[in-house]
Amino acid sequence: MSMTGDHLPMTTDGHAQRFTLLRPLLFTIAYEILGSATESDDVLQDSYLRWAEVDLASVRDTKSYLAQLVTRQALNSRRASARRREEYVGPWLPEPLLLAEGDASTDVVLAEAVSMGMLVLLETLLPEERAVFVLREVFGFDYDEIATAVGKSVAAVRQVAHRAREHIQARRQRFGPADSARTAELTERFMTAATTGDMAGLLSMLTPNVTWTTDSGGKVSAIAARAQGARRVAEILVGLFPVMRAIAGVRIETMTYNHDPAIAISFDDRLEAILVLEIADSAITDLYVLRNPDKLAALTIPRNITRGEADVD
Repeated sequence: MSMTGDHLPMTTDGHAQRFTLLRPLLFTIAYEILGSATESDDVLQDSYLRWAEVDLASVRDTKSYLAQLVTRQALNSRRASARRREEYVGPWLPEPLLLAEGDASTDVVLAEAVSMGMLVLLETLLPEERAVFVLREVFGFDYDEIATAVGKSVAAVRQVAHRAREHIQARRQRFGPADSARTAELTERFMTAATTGDMAGLLSMLTPNVTWTTDSGGKVSAIAARAQGARRVAEILVGLFPVMRAIAGVRIETMTYNHDPAIAISFDDRLEAILVLEIADSAITDLYVLRNPDKLAALTIPRNITRGEADVD
């Protein structure tokens, strides 16, 4: 049985109807906790099977009930994948999303929450801290609802939320919404400088401590797993893009993933890599490179995400 994307098992009962209405929200919750679209799909499938056994007459608030159910399943999934994360070859980056056109584009909080920079930062929290933080700060659930979801007292959840919030605020570089026009202009200038080998142009757009991180999963080659500093990162770009541009069958284009600007590199119409740009104060602070073919394969599915309400009761 598959529930990949927005598909549910073929049924028309009340369980499926309620779950379908809330699916974008539930997927977003799972993704915020896991940083993986593939794992989030699995969580939603497991959650639906449990939901299908619930007596609907006993459910007073479907949204709260399903959010708690999905949170518990996501935490179980995160614990189960802990060993795989520890044994992962090289840096692990969140699995990007190809968002449905215009999806949640006006929701500034959601755009920030699913940005690659925020997802990378969320990885520095413990799983339960992460769940508490996103349920409270992103989705606005009450402390008692969160307490039920994570199996802690309300007092403990308040402490965890406070600690996680301080942790994130102390490390997050971006504050407030990004200027979309300025971001687009900077991305185009970056694209031109990278593909033409313009070292000076690249250095003018990179912060002094810019970072480069490549997630290959040990399955494909990577020029550099990690690098830091404007000069070193610019050297990597100058050594990569002009060469790629000269290869027959290679296509380099600007894209958007997770509401972030990105560069996609394809060979014979097969996606080989994406480079996601993290921008703050009109400069590039981080570059995240996805090379793991398993993660790139998931990018073909447009995703619907939301923080919003759904009238299901």
